[in-house]
Formats: sequence, structure tokens, C-alpha cells
Amino acid sequence: MTDQPGQAPSSARLFPGWRWVSMALAIPIAGLIGWVVGGPVDAPAAALIGGVITGAGLGAAEWFAGKDAFGDARAWIATSAVAYGAGLVVAAAAVGYNTDIGSLAAMGAISGLFLGVGQGLALAQQGRKRLAFAWAVAMPVLVALGWAATTVIGVDVDEQFTVFGAAGAIVFTLLSGLVLARFSPPLTRAAA
Repeated sequence: MTDQPGQAPSSARLFPGWRWVSMALAIPIAGLIGWVVGGPVDAPAAALIGGVITGAGLGAAEWFAGKDAFGDARAWIATSAVAYGAGLVVAAAAVGYNTDIGSLAAMGAISGLFLGVGQGLALAQQGRKRLAFAWAVAMPVLVALGWAATTVIGVDVDEQFTVFGAAGAIVFTLLSGLVLARFSPPLTRAAA
């Protein structure tokens, strides 16, 4: 399915549906699994292992929650795993594995850039250019906001997790849902 220019404003939805809300639970679970398997993000190997596992979980959750929008499950999940894993390696090293709010926001922006570019390219290859561009631009901001929200509520981020916790997941879920609803064709917005 490709983007449909000139879609009627009456077909626009504010949020992609209740299924998308499952992202708020899936993100911390994917992060916990990545962190348990890969260990604290304090070295490149841990960042890569934990990031790939977390990215795969994030991609699987996104695909489940927004199925029609993201195309083939295997391609979406693999792209998400590789992009987030590579992004976390670069991002964590760039901030010296520090966990203050500024470092985590920067780490989120960098890993979100990798994730957004990877997922955006996957969407563009499917002809979903409108969503591809918006998604790629939004991911660095949303991942940075997720880390900021998690840090502000007092989560012990010194444990060096692979992704933000529940507060960040709620922020990410709400804002990414708005992006998905606004920039995906009407058929991909059906609530499940």
C-alpha cells in the first residue's frame, strides 16, 4: 500500500487505536529482556547485545500494535533490531556511558536517529514516504523525551538500561501514536 495524497479530512483519526496502547507495556518489557541478557549498557558489547534484543522487542510491539502501517513483520523487526542496536552502541559511547538527564537525552536522540532512519527507510521502500519521513524525524525526539521522562520521575537510571522505563514508554506511546495516526493512510489506522 502506498500513501494516498488528498485523503479526506473526515478520515483522519487522532490516535491509531487501543492496540497501540500496548506499546506502553511492551517497551519496558523489551528493555528489561535486553538488559538482563546484555547486561548494563557500560561497554560496546553490552550495548550491542542489549540494543539488538530491545530493538527487536520494540519492532515486534510496533508491528503488532500498528500492523498495517509497518508492512512485513520480519523486515520491520529485523530493521528495528539492527538500527536500535547500532544506535545504542554509538549513542552510549558518545555520552561516555553516563546516566545524567542530559546524557540520556542525547543518547536517546542518537539511538532514536538510528532507529528512525532505519525504520524510515523500511517504510520508504514500501512506498509509505509520508509516514517514513515523519517517523524518521520523530524518533530522535521521542526517544530523547522517553529517557527524560524516565529520569525525571526518579527511576534509577544508573543501572544503565537499554531503553527508558514506564514513564518514558507512556510518553513515547502517546506521541508516536499521534505521528502514526497523522501520517499513515486511513486503512492503517483501524483500531483493533
